[in-house]
Amino acid sequence: MTQLTEQAQPYPPAESDPETRRAAAAARASAAATGAAAAGLALAVLAAVVLLLWVVSPFPDSGIGGALHLGASVWLLAQGADLVRDDTLSGVPAPIGVMPLLLSALLGWLLYRGTASAVASSGTYRSAGWVLSGYLSVAALVAGYAARGPLRVDALSAAVCVPLFAAAATAAGAWAGSGRPPLERYVPWGADAAVALRSGGIATGVLVGGGALVGGTALAWHAGAAGRTFGQLSAGLAGQAAVMLLCVLLVPNLAVWSAAYGLGPGFVLGAGRTVAPDGVSAHPLLPRFPLLAAVPGPGGHGAGWAALAVPAAAGCALAVCCVRARLGVRSTALVAAGGSAVCGLAFGLLAAASGGAMGTGALGAFGPAWWSCAAAATVWPLALALPTATLISWTRTRPSPLPPPPPYPPTPPLPPH
Repeated sequence: MTQLTEQAQPYPPAESDPETRRAAAAARASAAATGAAAAGLALAVLAAVVLLLWVVSPFPDSGIGGALHLGASVWLLAQGADLVRDDTLSGVPAPIGVMPLLLSALLGWLLYRGTASAVASSGTYRSAGWVLSGYLSVAALVAGYAARGPLRVDALSAAVCVPLFAAAATAAGAWAGSGRPPLERYVPWGADAAVALRSGGIATGVLVGGGALVGGTALAWHAGAAGRTFGQLSAGLAGQAAVMLLCVLLVPNLAVWSAAYGLGPGFVLGAGRTVAPDGVSAHPLLPRFPLLAAVPGPGGHGAGWAALAVPAAAGCALAVCCVRARLGVRSTALVAAGGSAVCGLAFGLLAAASGGAMGTGALGAFGPAWWSCAAAATVWPLALALPTATLISWTRTRPSPLPPPPPYPPTPPLPPH
């Protein structure tokens, strides 16, 4: 893929002759096909996995149509659309809104790479729009196919969330395909804004990475209970493989939930049941699922306070990024505050995407509250990085005191007369 050395132009050259028009039409068709291929590739892989599990299942009573319908529904779920299950024991439709974030990352990466390639090849941002249109055309067909059945997609959430998800990945791909132009080309304070974005992103990565460490430690501590749930959920090899695959797709969700636990607000397991370092409120009987086996029991746990090291590490990482930028005192303070805001916004979005409903009533809320996590992810780095980085910048840039004047040499004695 040829990288652009200059900024991509917002408009293509004028189409003055038939050959130019044909070339422009071919470029548009190629970009739209790239978007459709990005959607189709993920759909094909997901459908192949679902069909394989259906074939080896000892009770394939749903039929091949039901298996394909499930794959399409999960594909939409990974982009933020809610699912609705109608065949419940109570007869009340039950929503399903927990996104498998690992699958979401795969879908976003495919669309990002396709858009970057199309923009780099054509030299214009307009190709990103055609990639997006091709992707959304496939998404509309899939949403129409998955809108009926015992497990159906909610049309309103699909119409809102899927285009937003695709637009974000496409915008990132267009920026990458145009050579990643720096922000200072567009705004006078772009250099400081770039440092704030980078430092906030690093702090968010430290938060999620520390959450993964906390969640992995909890799973290892409860390895016996987590292992027993596989046999309790399904006795067949196909069923246990499906449970394992679902666990893998939800590993980033576990990392975000554990990071929210370390930040302080924690996360909820059903309506009004909070899991936080200061204690775990009594929660209902949880579904037998391996990742939920890592949830501590009701009551306070002294080891939970060790998770507070995760946001402290994120604040230290933000401070290091600000100090290494070697800015002035005022710029360092602004960058630290901006990076903290970026960290809060990014983690708030992750918290909102990682949770959702798993049913009605007590199962109507799972995961962290995005607003409290966004506030905590802003306050922690701000409280740690802002004074530290500003003080270091001040000591580095303050004028050194003038050295004392050298002593006058002693007056030589007068010669004798």
